[in-house]
Amino acid sequence: MEGKMKALFSYAPYDNRLEETDIPKIGADELLVKVKGCGVCAGDVKSYHGGIRIWGTSEENRYIEAPVIGGHEFFGEVAEAGSKMSGYKPGDLVVAEQIVPCNECEFCRQGKYWMCTGSAVYGFKQHINGGFAEYIKLHKNSIIHKIPDSFTTEQAVLTEPIACGMHAVELADIGHDDVVVIAGLGAIGTSMVNLARLCLPKMIVGIDVKEFRLEMGKKYGADYVLNPMECNVEEEIAKLTGGYGCDVYIEASGSGISVTQGLNSLKNHGRYIQMGVFADEVKADWNVIGDGKELTIKGSHLSALTFQAVISGIESGLIRTDGLISHSFGLDKWEEAFEAAEKEPTAMKVMLIP
Repeated sequence: MEGKMKALFSYAPYDNRLEETDIPKIGADELLVKVKGCGVCAGDVKSYHGGIRIWGTSEENRYIEAPVIGGHEFFGEVAEAGSKMSGYKPGDLVVAEQIVPCNECEFCRQGKYWMCTGSAVYGFKQHINGGFAEYIKLHKNSIIHKIPDSFTTEQAVLTEPIACGMHAVELADIGHDDVVVIAGLGAIGTSMVNLARLCLPKMIVGIDVKEFRLEMGKKYGADYVLNPMECNVEEEIAKLTGGYGCDVYIEASGSGISVTQGLNSLKNHGRYIQMGVFADEVKADWNVIGDGKELTIKGSHLSALTFQAVISGIESGLIRTDGLISHSFGLDKWEEAFEAAEKEPTAMKVMLIP
């Protein structure tokens, strides 16, 4: 397909530019997709603000390859299919997993493609520009899933973030007698309340500093919600658990303070899952982890093998999506979208529609 399109490029911290560029040309084993919606991830906002996780401290340890079109929470409609992509036709609704694996490293060969040492995520590398654009090329190594025609735009855009949340919940290995704490009730954290509830634990506690999100947490199944600006979370969790602490603490806020809060709130032999992404390095008291409580610490990276389960769960109604997309903006209003994602009290997931 020939022609031009609008796309939001990231050049440097605080330097995003909406520009006109060529519609990507595809190869025989690639798809050209007309983007129907793309979520604004907390990582996108932190990248805009120059987070060290993305921009590093020098060219040598920088993750992002600028200029690049951002956005990895996208879905769209197939506009053109390469000659080797016989399973797809124009009009099909598709979503691609956020990582494009190399298919050659040790982890890819073992089937653990989300841990690929190439670590190429849409919207951060120049050979896989993201979904903040009118069209996107799905690289030949993309992991593509078809979306049911019955899905709303909101449901389709939420597939990627909910899949990331499902992976974190799976890593927590939640049992029926567990007290589960989920810190950070954005769209992913609130969805994790839903997913944790499906495990039928003893209790779920949600934590956030925004009252609107606390209310959403309750609607999605939290038994209790706590605002660390208004109470001592560690003391409140101790009261709810007879002084023992929680069994599981899933950190989904990306706040450094939440790490210490979580470690202190866990009971002996508790399980800590780090899912949120931090803008800067975080310190922790490792004596609490080791010599103190003998905690299990797990990191949760991307979505692993959860996309198809999330699609099926949304389609069946077991996985809820109502209210998780709180704001929608056109691509030309990207500045308002980023500001809403960061500052709007009622913001959950903000979506851009090219």
